[in-house]
Amino acid sequence: METRIDEIANGIFRLSTFVAEIEPPAGFTFNQFLVLGDEPLLFHTGPRRMFPLVHSALGRLIRPDRLRWITFGHYEADECGAMNELLAVAPRAEVAHGQIACSVSLNDMADRPPRMLQDNETIDLGKGKRVRYIDTPHTPHGWEAGILYEEATGTLLCGDLFTQLGNGAALTESDIVGPAIAAEDVFHYSSLNPCMGRTIRKLAELSPRTLALMHGPSFAGDGAAALGALAESYDRRVVDHMPSAARLAA
Repeated sequence: METRIDEIANGIFRLSTFVAEIEPPAGFTFNQFLVLGDEPLLFHTGPRRMFPLVHSALGRLIRPDRLRWITFGHYEADECGAMNELLAVAPRAEVAHGQIACSVSLNDMADRPPRMLQDNETIDLGKGKRVRYIDTPHTPHGWEAGILYEEATGTLLCGDLFTQLGNGAALTESDIVGPAIAAEDVFHYSSLNPCMGRTIRKLAELSPRTLALMHGPSFAGDGAAALGALAESYDRRVVDHMPSAARLAA
């Protein structure tokens, strides 16, 4: 395996490792995103065993000990498995996440106390970069789920939203909704709940210009339209999983 580096928005770099053994022949990508600034931020750490690859790729962009913030969508191995390895090589780094993630996992599992973020709280990274944390409970899964929005570039760091198979281009203007629906049919990874569509539509109100996917290509274009279409797909799934009487009432 190797980790590929691509700039997907001004000062935001995608570190992507392709694992062919997952759902062959398509395979699966694991992506981290480095946001440059006076206080560099990494969104996703990758699994613990992937740390040497991620660390090496990170070192081609910055000195790893300069890393200031470590964030991710929710508490899961592919999102934060290597957070303590990163804390060990970056003595100024802090893990940052929402109240639920810190309370139920990170206060215990992170080797240094995390910074607890409130919904819509921002972190100024310097050099024009500013990220906003947004709670997205159970969307796509995990009580503690949340995403980041980089305001200067209009980049939504999506976590597991739009997950898809394959190893295509780093940045695409092609449809990402259809492949995400197909991946949902394969993995059934989302925690279907009545609030999913509404949560995703709130993200659409940001009108992001770039969608940075953890599993799949990043997307450049009408992010609001893509998010709206994804929300509609989940609305239909929720209705389809209702008992027949409730479905008629809906």
